Amino acid sequence: MPCHVLVVDDDPVQRRLAEAAISKGGYRTVCAEGGEAALGVLEGPEGGGISALVLDLMMPEVDGLQVLSRLRARGIDIPVIVQTARGSIDAAVQAMRAGAFDFVVKPAAPERLLAALANALKYAELKTGATTGAARRGRVPTRGFDGVVTGSPAMERVLTLARKAASSTIPIMIEGESGVGKEVIARAIQGMGARADKPFVTVNCGAIPENLVESILFGHEKGSFTGASEKHVGKFVEADGGTLFLDEIGDLPLDVQVKLLRAVQDGEVDPVGARATVKVDIRLISATHRDLMRQVGEGRFREDLYYRLNVFPIHVPPLRERREDIARLVRHFIARAGSAAAGTRVRDVSARALAMLEAYDWPGNIRQLENAIFRAVVLAEGDVLTEDEFPQIGGQTRRVGPDAREEPAAFAGGGRHENAVPMPHFALPDEPEGVLRALDERGDVRALADVEGEMIRLAIDHYNGQMSEVARRLGIGRSTLYRKLKEMGIDPERQRGERLAF
Repeated sequence: MPCHVLVVDDDPVQRRLAEAAISKGGYRTVCAEGGEAALGVLEGPEGGGISALVLDLMMPEVDGLQVLSRLRARGIDIPVIVQTARGSIDAAVQAMRAGAFDFVVKPAAPERLLAALANALKYAELKTGATTGAARRGRVPTRGFDGVVTGSPAMERVLTLARKAASSTIPIMIEGESGVGKEVIARAIQGMGARADKPFVTVNCGAIPENLVESILFGHEKGSFTGASEKHVGKFVEADGGTLFLDEIGDLPLDVQVKLLRAVQDGEVDPVGARATVKVDIRLISATHRDLMRQVGEGRFREDLYYRLNVFPIHVPPLRERREDIARLVRHFIARAGSAAAGTRVRDVSARALAMLEAYDWPGNIRQLENAIFRAVVLAEGDVLTEDEFPQIGGQTRRVGPDAREEPAAFAGGGRHENAVPMPHFALPDEPEGVLRALDERGDVRALADVEGEMIRLAIDHYNGQMSEVARRLGIGRSTLYRKLKEMGIDPERQRGERLAF
């Protein structure tokens, strides 16, 4: 069956060119005129049949970077090839950091576009084979803690707590940055407990449209609202007898939090439009990357629900705080890729490439590392991964490893994104706090955009994310400030409260 490729471009001429090239390659195409329309296709009836996405970056209203961000938030995991104008390579690099598989410069030669598409589909097939078809349906068999790849003292402490939690039935709260493996820990707890052979149902609370949260969690009766053409069993009932894993619990609307509190306290749910409540018996595990206590103080999360869910807290450290796990994880993902595809030649990673991966901070944590390894396996020409297979990582770390000089690696793109980390040669801890440097370590004047972005980050941190005050102190309007934040890929929510590394 031919693969379906979604082509997204606001320019009808470019859209037709891409559509023609892809069709000649034997693929079926679906077209969308912009970012919002593309998201509508992916979330609609046709979405399940889309195998890859060819995405223009520069579009009005919802641009390509916003589409990538919303795909991540909604849990839509398909390979993306971005198209960009010749003068916007920095934007393409930002897109690669945001999760795009590859990029082409418009107008792209049909051969180049088809080669990128073939590699992207091979990457998707590799990931699907590694996680198995059951994983895509949320039915990954639990294996206890044997499936957790680690050797770091920090993670051993996490596993000690998790083993204790597995022997009880109290609610568990797993905290940690996105991508650290919170669901892996939750599944391990399920696999070691008395409900190991019962359902394990996952819900990403941040990926559900706000108007559907109540229906998805608690269910609804036929005809209870417009579009409810049949009865729907909610996730609580689906998990009855087993474990319900609520990921990104901090994103739940306040009105749904009230119903969730009742479900946790009384063990019963109230489906939309139902005349009676439904009793459920579940083990509840919640997870969040947010500071829920802070959200309680700001009135965005109910205090009574927080204490009800946070009975047994477990904090999973980010990958940068357990770098000794990186080598194990890299070889684990290489082995998974090899078992998923018989034609995969890659069997190991070079010492220099591994040293480079260990030097990187991995803002996307294990999920980002896994995607980087699978992409490298697809593009590798030999049986050992080298530095050349990780161009986005190499541009942000010092050259390290055997026969490498200790000097900053050149980065051609120069762009920034919310997942980017400060370039190593900006970090001078012996300089006074708040000092901005005009020259780089080579003695050259730094780009004005870099200095401006650094000043904005400093202001956000200094004024604790109070954007009106930040704009006033910088001498610009709020609309100008938000435009610059968008252009530079700065996320104030992530920036707030963090210590800058320059």
